[in-house]
Amino acid sequence: MFEVGFTEILLILGIALLVLGPEKLPGLAEKVGRWTGRARAMARQLRTQLEHEVTMEEMTRSRPTQPTPPPSPAPSAAEAAAAHSSPAPTGPELDLDATVSGSEAGAESSAADAAADAAVAADIPLTKSAS
Repeated sequence: MFEVGFTEILLILGIALLVLGPEKLPGLAEKVGRWTGRARAMARQLRTQLEHEVTMEEMTRSRPTQPTPPPSPAPSAAEAAAAHSSPAPTGPELDLDATVSGSEAGAESSAADAAADAAVAADIPLTKSAS
């Protein structure tokens, strides 16, 4: 195809030196070097992104399709209060909200605190109550 040998490169550099002069040639060589570096970086980034996309596509094809579970209904205020009154679980499923609210309130919590916790869990706006 198109090949550039050592003699052709020397000829191109000699002509560039005559046309541009010795003052501008180093600056031009620096710019050409930066451009080729940027072009290589963009080509490498494109290749990496394409490989990533192909890998993700293969993973989705190889994974069996599982139906998504239907969304669970929002818990009622009584269910949310019952969830907060359960003992704190141990292990990877530790519920930090229940642990923190249990340690702040002490051993017993008032009915207003339980109602407020249930309202927050159910995303219901709180109403002012006389405590």
